[in-house]
Amino acid sequence: MGLSRGWRSRYLFFVPLILFLPLIFSVSRLHQNSIPQQESTRRPSKKSDHLVLGPAAGLGLPNRLQCQGLKAMNKIHMRRTGQNLQSSDFVSFVTVYTIYNSSLKLDSTRTDVVNVGNISYSKAERSMAILNTFINFVQVSMPSSSVIILTDPASEFSVNRNNAAVVPIQGDYSRGKLMLQRIRSYIAFLETRFAEHLEKLNSFNHYVFTDSDIAVVDDIGHIFQRYPRFHVALTFRNNKDQPLNSGFIAVRGTPDGIYKAKAFLQEVLDVYSSKYMNASRMLGDQLALAWVVKSHLPFSAKKFARHEAFLGEINGASVLFLPCAVYNWTPPEGAGQFHGMPLDVQFENLVSNCAMLIRLYTLRDRGND
Repeated sequence: MGLSRGWRSRYLFFVPLILFLPLIFSVSRLHQNSIPQQESTRRPSKKSDHLVLGPAAGLGLPNRLQCQGLKAMNKIHMRRTGQNLQSSDFVSFVTVYTIYNSSLKLDSTRTDVVNVGNISYSKAERSMAILNTFINFVQVSMPSSSVIILTDPASEFSVNRNNAAVVPIQGDYSRGKLMLQRIRSYIAFLETRFAEHLEKLNSFNHYVFTDSDIAVVDDIGHIFQRYPRFHVALTFRNNKDQPLNSGFIAVRGTPDGIYKAKAFLQEVLDVYSSKYMNASRMLGDQLALAWVVKSHLPFSAKKFARHEAFLGEINGASVLFLPCAVYNWTPPEGAGQFHGMPLDVQFENLVSNCAMLIRLYTLRDRGND
């Protein structure tokens, strides 16, 4: 009896173990499977992780310029509509650009190097390559136009190009206040040009204020003839929070146009300084621009959804609104995933992507051979 009772007690001890053993094994496997998932979520995402693999957007469509590497896959035919400008009128592209001297000392062997074909660019070289490619686009698309570079007098760079000039303007060009300074530099530039244009009543120099990573892929001088009533031109998109893109601001080069454009930008600057100083350093000017437009043109939100050019008046200035889809297009796939450009685009914003900007310039040039 004692032996039987001892055997029974040992058997009862193993019963719970047998019942719970599969459960313990399942939990162990579940924990093991969850470890790589946790590690993958903690691992910082790489830009390549967000690439959309598969057929390129617009592939095979006749109205998109396609490229493979640095080769244009189809021909494009430029309209040259800007040649309707009067012979006494010119267009200058104005951009704010600065290079931080500390970046010149970066070691080119660091990991922040971008490769375009067989050429490698350091951070400082990449910045200059973007600027030079922007100038190249202007020179090819609008040969009679010039480029004016507004910069910090302390910046140490030079541009040896026949169609480009560097104009130093005092100010705070630090990264955190660059967009605020850009508006100030625009205003200072227009003040000097207003005095000069009073002495040149027989000829006009129109101005297009742009980002330096813009690709000018067609002659846009025609807007000054096609829309003869505007003083300032902006580009819009169907975006509730940021409907206006500050990367394209055209100013008619008449004394009246320059004066009213300066007053318009001054209001934008005042709103920026009073309402959006805490905004992200790349968004403050666009938020201020949208606030000024919406406060004067409450109907503009409905207009922005139609993708059609329209005029509005703000404090006596006639403002032309042009769709970003044509005059300030950004690849919907992202600049790093350029899959083709609609053929009616005249300005393209590559958002500082050096490789895509240089590649687009190369294929655009070859596409017209």
